[in-house]
Order: sequence, then C-alpha cells, then structure tokens
Amino acid sequence: MQIAAFPKCYLEEISQRRTMTVFDWIRMAQPLQAEGLEMYEGFFTSLDDGYIDQVGEAIAAVGCAMPMLCCSPDFTHPDPDARKRALDHEAEMIRITRRLGGARAACRVLSGQRHPGVARQQGIEWVVESIQALLPVARQYDVVLAMENHYKDGSWRWPEFAQKMDLFLAIVDAIEDRTHFGVQYDPSNAIVAGDDPIALLERVCDRVVTLHASDRYLEAGATLEELRQTDGTIGYFAKLKHGVTGRGLNDYDRIFTILAAAHYQGWVSIEDGMNGMDEMKASIDFLKRMRERYFTAG
Repeated sequence: MQIAAFPKCYLEEISQRRTMTVFDWIRMAQPLQAEGLEMYEGFFTSLDDGYIDQVGEAIAAVGCAMPMLCCSPDFTHPDPDARKRALDHEAEMIRITRRLGGARAACRVLSGQRHPGVARQQGIEWVVESIQALLPVARQYDVVLAMENHYKDGSWRWPEFAQKMDLFLAIVDAIEDRTHFGVQYDPSNAIVAGDDPIALLERVCDRVVTLHASDRYLEAGATLEELRQTDGTIGYFAKLKHGVTGRGLNDYDRIFTILAAAHYQGWVSIEDGMNGMDEMKASIDFLKRMRERYFTAG
C-alpha cells in the first residue's frame, strides 16, 4: 500500500481561477512526505507532450509518482455528440495517464451527471457502453480504469448519476474486465450518498484499485438522519465538515481490515486539506500508522 495526496483544498485555485499552477502544488506538497501525487485533468493548461512531460518531471523531482489521474467524463448526457466527445476526451486522458504515471497507473471514470429525463436503465446502458468502448484503449496503454463512487464534479450542474450504491454496483457488475477496470472507493462519498461505506466496501473489496481516504464529521447537534434529503442523499451539506482522516465518521480500522483481508496492494490518496495543509499532513501520518498496523505487521 502506498500513500498519495490530492489537493482538494486548491482545486478551484488550480483548475478554475488559475491563481495557482499545478507546479505550485507539486512544490507545496513535498513537505507532506507522500509517495505519490494524484492529478486532476483540470490542472493542466495543455495536453501537449512537452507540457505533460514537464509535469511528470516536476513530480519526480520531489520524489513522487503519479498513481492516478482524476477525470470526470459525462457519459449520461442526452446528446449523443456530447457523449462521443466525453468518450474521445477520456481516451486521450488514458494516454496522458500512461505518460505521467507509467504502466498500471489509474485513470478515473465516472458515470456522468444526473441529467433530468434520463431514465435509470438508459443511463446504465450508456455508461456501460462507454466504459466497454474505452477498455481497448486502457489495454493498449496498460492503464486501469477506476470508477469512483462519486458525488459531483465541480464543473457539473447535476450530481453523479450513479451516486447511490445500487446504481453504482449495477454498472460495476456489468463490466467483467478485472485487469483494466476496477473501483476507486471513497468512504466519505458513500456517506454523502446516504449509504453505508462499509457495506459498499464489502461488496467491492475485491475490485478496489485505488482509495480516497478523506473523512467527515458532523457539526455539534447534527445527525446523519437529519441531513438526509428526500432522495436519501446528503450532498455537501454545511453541517458535514471535513477533518483529519481517522477522526471522523469513517471506521478506518474496519476499512483497512477489509482491504488487508482482500490483499489490497494499491494506492491510498488523501483528498483534503480543506482546513489547511497541517491537517493533510496529519492525515498522511495517520495512514502511515495504519499501513504499519495492517499491511506490514509480521
């Protein structure tokens, strides 16, 4: 198990406002002493090989690998041309993933947005069809497609189509490939979806290829039941706060017990820093202790 960092705290600054560059983040991340730096497609100002190679060189210069590129394709768009553009872009991101991360690096896939009027079965068919179309590209570059139980990309209007566990599993179960397709598991996103993170992990533990190890805690006096919306989800509710991993709602002892039993050997990435880099460093230190306890004992 190796540990990476992802700057959720600077997502808008790097990918939208452009007040920071990906190179700024790479330099800032060095004191965290992570072993990898996860990337997001919105961080890049160019997809030219020369620029991508500069990013890769900067990551290597701080002693890190690039284990996963987070991408957010919208495979549920009602417009077939929009779905085709999403497919073509994701294929290009697979190539970029290989260039930055090498063989067996992960490239995230999502289902797409919960577009009004898109029926459940139709959306499932579009997503499965898109992932199946990408698998030959993933095999060509020896990159692993990692589908995340996600909430909502920052640039999206609508939440994730496959946010709820049952819909997410319907898509994952439809993809038979276990070499170049797997699950990007995020226990906090399961909480946001109104689902049980442990129940989800027990269902997909043999297919998890990457893990986002963030944590959430409730504001004093709040309960999860109180926060659930009419559809059973919570979303990014104001009373559900970010915090140091291991101090919140997620049972990481149980999570790592399950992963260790499944002989997990992938990356675990801290996706946080919303309350400062000190909390991100504390989260990484926590993960190192958990790794020692569950993956290197004996």
